[in-house]
Parts: sequence; structure tokens; C-alpha cells
Amino acid sequence: MLRSLPGLSLCLALTACGQHGAAPSEQSGAPPAIAYEAHLAAGVRVPAGATLRNPHEGDAAVAKNGASLFTAMNCDGCHGTDGSGWVGPSLADRRWRYGGADGEIFSSIYYGRPKGMPAFGGTVGTEAVWSLVTYIRSLPLPDDVPTESWVGEARAPGTGASGEGKVNSGQEQRQAHRDDSASPDPYLWLEDVHGAKPLEWVKAQNARSAGILKADPSYHKDYEAILKVMDATDRIPYGDLEHQYVFNFWQDAEHPKGIWRRTTIADYAHSAPSWDILLDLDQLAKDEHENWVWKGAECTPALQRCLLHLSRGGGDAVVVRELDLAARAFVKDGFQLAEAKSAVTYLDEDTVLFGTDFGPGSMTASGYPRIVKLWKRGAPQSQARTIYEGRQSDVGAQGVVFHDASGTVALVERDVGFFTAEYYLIASDGTTRQLPLPLGADLKGAQGRNLVFTLREDWTPPKGKRMSKGSLLTYRVPDRLPAGGRPEAADALAVLYTPDAHSAIDEVAAGRDAVYASIYHDVTGAIHVFRPAAGGKWSDSTLSLPAGGSTHIVAANSWGPEAQFRFESYTTPTTLYADAGDGKPLPLKSLPARFDASSLRTEQFFATSKDGTRVPYFVTLGRAPAGPVPTVLYGYGGFEISMTPSYSPNFGMLWLSRGGAFVVANIRGGGEYGPGWHQAALLENRQKAYDDFQAVAQDLVRRGITTPPQLGIMGGSNGGLLVSANMVQRPELFGAVVCQVPLIDMIRYTHIGAGASWAAEYGDPERPADRTWIMKYSPYQNVKADRSYPPVFFVTATSDDRVTPVHARKMAARMLEQGHEVLFYENTDGGHAGAADHKQAAEMWALSFVYLAQKLGAG
Repeated sequence: MLRSLPGLSLCLALTACGQHGAAPSEQSGAPPAIAYEAHLAAGVRVPAGATLRNPHEGDAAVAKNGASLFTAMNCDGCHGTDGSGWVGPSLADRRWRYGGADGEIFSSIYYGRPKGMPAFGGTVGTEAVWSLVTYIRSLPLPDDVPTESWVGEARAPGTGASGEGKVNSGQEQRQAHRDDSASPDPYLWLEDVHGAKPLEWVKAQNARSAGILKADPSYHKDYEAILKVMDATDRIPYGDLEHQYVFNFWQDAEHPKGIWRRTTIADYAHSAPSWDILLDLDQLAKDEHENWVWKGAECTPALQRCLLHLSRGGGDAVVVRELDLAARAFVKDGFQLAEAKSAVTYLDEDTVLFGTDFGPGSMTASGYPRIVKLWKRGAPQSQARTIYEGRQSDVGAQGVVFHDASGTVALVERDVGFFTAEYYLIASDGTTRQLPLPLGADLKGAQGRNLVFTLREDWTPPKGKRMSKGSLLTYRVPDRLPAGGRPEAADALAVLYTPDAHSAIDEVAAGRDAVYASIYHDVTGAIHVFRPAAGGKWSDSTLSLPAGGSTHIVAANSWGPEAQFRFESYTTPTTLYADAGDGKPLPLKSLPARFDASSLRTEQFFATSKDGTRVPYFVTLGRAPAGPVPTVLYGYGGFEISMTPSYSPNFGMLWLSRGGAFVVANIRGGGEYGPGWHQAALLENRQKAYDDFQAVAQDLVRRGITTPPQLGIMGGSNGGLLVSANMVQRPELFGAVVCQVPLIDMIRYTHIGAGASWAAEYGDPERPADRTWIMKYSPYQNVKADRSYPPVFFVTATSDDRVTPVHARKMAARMLEQGHEVLFYENTDGGHAGAADHKQAAEMWALSFVYLAQKLGAG
């Protein structure tokens, strides 16, 4: 919105408070100027603006723009700064003004007020005023000062005019709009992530927690055991297949920050490949005195140069720099982006598509770029050409480019929401045209000119047949777009696979010759290979891999026939398989066993949830346990992410080998049974995920596997929300909680980190209906001083700029103040992963396992 008002900051900042600005002109297209006093004529007439409806009501992105405009207009010079009240007290007479209806606030800003408010409508226009209204309405209403209505109250006929404002308590307005927590949040100060006072609190909590947990004799043994495995040189060096190379990023004791390297596909097959080091991140960090954390790389089609993504401390914001692979040096005057949550990809050897923080208004409310530009090598960034602009209410927009031997397919992806997107084909002249794909299309890759995607919703394309949600499809991009309008979809579509009620497509990758999909049936996987055939048909074959565990796609070569896969289970170490293109994968590398699994077994059970749904879960424990055992129940249940069987050295060495049980719950909200399983726990149905988790906990007790005092729960990120909500709802079911990098304050989550991008998952607490269901489960608002909860350990990271450490900090502080048993530990690095290197990861996990052992009695 602000981008349509060039020079706005300067002209408005110079408008003095208490001086009237220019009245709206007839030429501006705005309503004619009306003296504010005229709104308060005899009778019960309210300002004309009061009949207006705010077109942006509850829109967090517009409110954010309004906040910037509020400051640019120097409004805080008279009314105080952010959050002081709906409008704030006038510095002239110290009285608060509460405008009631949005239209009344609009009129006051647009037309001005007789005692000092300038008339801003003619200066900024209607849309800008609405953004201010939206911002003002987003602020908390003060509880401790009277308010003065801007319009008179309606009187009964014959009792006189209502031209005078009435001073009142504002009780009705406060009741309607106040924060549902019923009292101010005393821990808002902990939201200042890098503030001195919050960090002092963190330091004190870290010292307290470390003093308790690191004093345990098991801590150092556990730490060393985890670090030894993480730094082991016999780990599988997973990589990306590009042309004739395997690219790999590697961390170990000698290279804690890591090295980026490559070798040939042929040499990679050897037990000890001859690696060519492309970048030593430890050396770079030392030379530049930076705490660099690797966030990935992308290379040009000819592998001449690569864009490196480097994070300071592990957050999502990165610095982008271009590396010359032959020279092993950064390209002078190459493509570079300053630290931001950027999106950048090569269009060709000398052109990139990128989005970054170009200044106010260029990022979405979720904190991601909304503008996509085309940038030619040698030109200054300021001359990059804008080819697409999304909306600030979107999650983001980015360029997506697929290269292979047959050519290039270049797109713009507009992420309307977290689970909805539009795709635009970029023509050779830089123009874009929308492709005829549904909003629920989840793009996975491209095989030649065939875009590969799954469906999140049922879809019937024009002139086509109905296609079921969860299906795997291809759409052939036309070589030439028809003049005007969008190309038709039906004739260019092919259905590769439609899962049944017990199946789901978990991973998809496209190579030069085939499309690969990891397809799960009741949460165990197999790899399907789809190859294009004559007449637009596709063949479907299943690779010969072990059964009863997880099958993952490691890499597929867009420039050759090769692909790699891995298999693992809870007790079977991971094996990497290589397919040379003949559909006969062979074992290439295997992880040595990190614990003795000969006495362990894994079983799958189904619990019955509150609404009768059967919920699968896996239990790994000893073959002949002597009664109930200490158990860790792990879950996630969100964002269509599946919890499939995995080989965990940490749980194997430090929990299973000591007689404990490890349980993974495949609750709704995840993707274990496709989009429908996920959607069953979205928005107002979020409680179903928690009901599922509780059903699994109760089923474990019913089967005699464990008891409530022996049952610990663990989860991270959305899983942190899961375990904290369950702790608050059903504390009697659990003996301990480990809550990692969590969301917890669900009333403020859209204002914290990247939270605004997750409204499609949880709902928007700014909307009254959403707020109602969120309030029912939000842990921060529901934890009580007069209830008994299991002991809880919060683990988070200062540098996490996605969820941020704010949720864990506030929940820990509140629970400590309420008298509950709480430990808190915040790593200063690591981002949302919680750790930036192996030592930090080993510390986090050792603290967690010591805590669980202390509380549940394992070992």
C-alpha cells in the first residue's frame, strides 16, 4: 500500500500535530471535505463515515502497513508510541479518544477534528486512511483511563440533541475488544529477543538448568556418546546429483562449521571417495570474523558459478554470495544479496530471479519477499526489472526454475497461503501468464516440460474429469502460450497415481528420465518410478527395496539417469541405494549400527481417538519387558508432515538400550494418510490432533507398556505446541515434558517471527471466530496456577527467527511465576534447528535425555 504513495514519509512527517493538512480535493477522487462539526448536527446523526465498512478489517498485513504510516505521519508525536492504546492520549489535554465504529475513526482521520486533528484524507487518500484505522483497531484498548466518544450518544426523541461528547468508562467497548486473556501480558518484555533484560533472564535460566542437568553423572557420558556419533567419519555423506557430480556438505570434529565439496558419481561409489573441497566454512568464518552457518547452495546449469546462502547464527535470514567453482573464489561484482529472508535462483548463467527486502512494503506480513525481479549480470541491483508483485497478505512470491538437457522452465510461484499457490509461466520477454493449475496444487518438480505436482484438494479441470486430493499429476507446459487467456489444462494433464484410503504420497522428485515417488501404506514406504511413454501415458513400477520401514528419495539427476534412495527403520540402520537408471537399485553405503537392536522389537498399534478415528502409532522396546517401562511419546501433527520410521542413534543409545520404550504417534494434522489426514485437524478442528495424542497415551497405559508417571512426551516446533497443549489439557496422563523450539502463545503467534504465514494451519486470532477456538487450546492462555502439571523442560534458540525463542521464554516465565516445576535452556545459535553445529546439537540432546531419565526413572 505504501508503495503507491511516493515520498509519503517526508511529506507526512513534516505535518505538525495540531495543524490542519490540506482538505481533500475534487480532483483527488476522494469524498469532498466536510467540516467535522457538521457531522454532529442536531438530532442523532453520526458521522457519515460511520456507515462505512473497513475493507481490511482484521488484516494483519494492512495493520502492519498502518503502523509504519502512523510513525511516518508523526502521529506518535501526539498520541504516544506503539501499543499505548487504541489511539492514545492527546498530549494537549491528556484525554483518550475512542472512535467506536471503524467509520468514525476513518472520518476523524480523513476529515480532521475541530480541536486539533489535521484532515489527512486529501494528503494520503482513502486506502492509506483505512490502513491507519486497521492498525489502530489492532491495538489493545486501555483499561485504566476514561474514553471520550467522538460522537454523541443517541437520545430518546424529545430529549435534545447529542452534539456533546460524553466521557465514560468505555466498559462495553473494552469488553468487546479486549484481549481474551482478561489481563495484560506481564511477559511481553521477553519478546525483545536480543534485549539486554530478556537476555539476562535467559542467562540466569540457562545457568540454573545447566547446574541441575550437567551435574548429573550421565550428562557428560551422554554428550560424548552423541557427539562421537555425530562426528563419526563412517556416516553416509548424502549429496545432490548434478551432471556427473555428487555435491555434499559435511561437518565433523575437524570441520565443525562444515565443508562444501564434490566428487564424481563414479568415485562416490568407493568407500573413501576423493573429495574436492569447494568451500571451507570454518576458514571463511575465521577470515571474516563471522558466525557463518551453512544454508545451502544452487549452481548455474553449466556448474560455473553457485549462489551460497550463509546465515549468521543459523536463522532463516541469509546473506547470498556468488562463488566461482573453478577459481574457488567469490565472484567480483557477482550476484550478492544483503542479509534478509531472500529467494534467489538462476534463470541462466548470467541472470537470476530474486526477491528480497527492497525496503518498506516489499515484504509480506509473513516476512517473505512479495516482489520477484529479474537481474542481469553486470547491472546494478537497482536496475533489476520487476516481473511480478504479490500481495502483502500473501505468504510470499518467488522464482522457480527447472533446468535439464531439454531446456528451461521458468515460473513465478505466488504462495497465496501456506497451502495454496498460483503458478505463472515466465515468457522469454519477461512477461508472465498464469498456468491453469488449482490453488491446491503442490509443485514438486519438472521432468522435461512436465510439471509434477500433487493435489491438496479434489479438482475437476475445465473439460476434464474429477481428480482426487492426494493424487500425483503432471501438467505439460506448452511450448508456446496461446494469445490471450490461460492455456487449457485438461489435454495437458496426466494422472500418475491416486492413493487409496490407507496410502499417501510422501516425497516426490523428478529426474531426467523419470519421476520418483515415495508412497506409504499405513506409514511404511515403497519407491514408485513413473516413466513417460507413448501417447502421453506413464508407466508405473516399484523398486525392489526392503519393506517395513521408511523409503526416502535422496537425489535424482536432472542431467542423467541416476537416482539415489535410502531405507531405514527404528531398529535398522540406514542404507543408501543407487539406481543407475535401469530400475535395479543396489546398496551403495550403509550406516554402521550405533546400538544393539537384537533385543528390540517394533510394533504398530492403532488407538481409537475421541471421535472414533483409528490413529496409528509405532512402539519400539525390548522383546520381553518386565512390566511397564519409562516411555517417550513423540509427535508432531501439523503441516502435512509425516512421522515415518527412522533410525535414531540418540534414542537407541540413550533410551532404548537402557530399557525404555520409544513411541511415535501418527496423529491427524500430519500427512501419513495424505491431505485429508492433515485437513482433519486444521483450524477449528485443531483439537483433534490433541485428542489423537491423548488417545495414544491412554492406549499405551491400557496395553501395560507404561504408566502415566513413566510417560514422557517430546515435540519440537508445532510438536512443541502439541506437547504443551497436551500438558495443559491432560496433565494427569504424563510424567514429564520436553518442549523444543515451540509455538505456545497462539493469541500472539501471528505477530511473532514468521507466524503470520501459518494462519492457514491454525487460524488468525485477529478474527473473532478463529480466536474463539484458538483460545480453547492455546497453552499460554490456559496454564493455571491452581493446577498440577508434570515437570517441563523448554529448549529453544536465540537465533531462531522463524518461531523465535519468545514462546518458550514466556511460557517458562509464566509457569515459574505460578509455582510449577520448570527448566529452561536457550542456545544462542542454531536457528529453528536449535543447534548450529554438532557440539550444540549434542548438548541439546544430552540435556534432554538426562532430564527424561531423571523424571521418568530410565537407566
